[in-house]
Amino acid sequence: MPILASSYTKPPFFFLNGHFETILPSIWRMVEGVNYEREKIDTPDGDFLNLDWSKVGGTQLLLISHGLEGDSQRHYVRGLVKLFNQKGIDVLVWNNRSCGGELNRQPILYHHGSTYDLETVVTHVLGSTSYAGIFLTGISMGGAQTLNYLGQQGKNLSPLIQRAAVFSTPVHLPSSAATLRKPANAFYARKFMGKLKKKMEAKGKQFPGLLDLDRLPQVRDFDEFDTHYTAKLHGFKDAADFYEQASPHTRIQDIGIPTLILNAKNDPLLGEDCYPTEFAKDSPAIFLEVPKRGGHTGFTIPGSEFTYAEQRVFEFLTQQH
Repeated sequence: MPILASSYTKPPFFFLNGHFETILPSIWRMVEGVNYEREKIDTPDGDFLNLDWSKVGGTQLLLISHGLEGDSQRHYVRGLVKLFNQKGIDVLVWNNRSCGGELNRQPILYHHGSTYDLETVVTHVLGSTSYAGIFLTGISMGGAQTLNYLGQQGKNLSPLIQRAAVFSTPVHLPSSAATLRKPANAFYARKFMGKLKKKMEAKGKQFPGLLDLDRLPQVRDFDEFDTHYTAKLHGFKDAADFYEQASPHTRIQDIGIPTLILNAKNDPLLGEDCYPTEFAKDSPAIFLEVPKRGGHTGFTIPGSEFTYAEQRVFEFLTQQH
């Protein structure tokens, strides 16, 4: 498909660069008026997932996958929920294992390529509801999970799933991981690392001997963390093997439904290969939009309750085929 021109111009004047555009909304933005009804479902391996529903009696459903160490309460999730509810569409946000307030039962957690739980959620929705149409969306890591799931399903995807949209998504995970090694992005690495270390410490105490907890305090970068913890838990050889196997770029060629990828050019967490321009030009399904501004999950519009990304996702998903 042709590369889409973006109508997003710029955020407030004091959002000086991609870092400001990323960090300030995560600190300041509040989305009021979102209420969830929680449902807990079992997974095939004896674990559980917490699903947060926001229903308005709609005939269509938006299914949201959140970002790394996020959950249904993140501002970028609540904004989507509120917007789609206002438009008469029900929303389901699923919380990855160990996210959403409860540590999960099994040794494994989640990662960019862990589509097994998204598949469980979709199967549950298809078997217990009667929506006329379902849309998938994902933000950051959740976008990677969504793209991986769609690529893996290919032609076997349920016909009820009509369109998908992701934003701020590491389409090429090795490239994205490389950006976190840059000194300019040390803030993000420390932020994520702090949360993930606490998660691994809890998991190690839950399963004594499973992880080397003595090493954990000395881990300083994602390559080491992902080699000794993420890869160990999830069956990868090391960090490099994890980044390659969990990356959506190996699967997007098999996506068969119209899918929007919205990635800002100044996103500090995305590397150059996360903008698959040449691929999108020839793809029958992938629509790529790369605004110059937006940061990572930012896309702030001055004076608007909703971000450009949220409005754009709604517009793309609900437009006529």
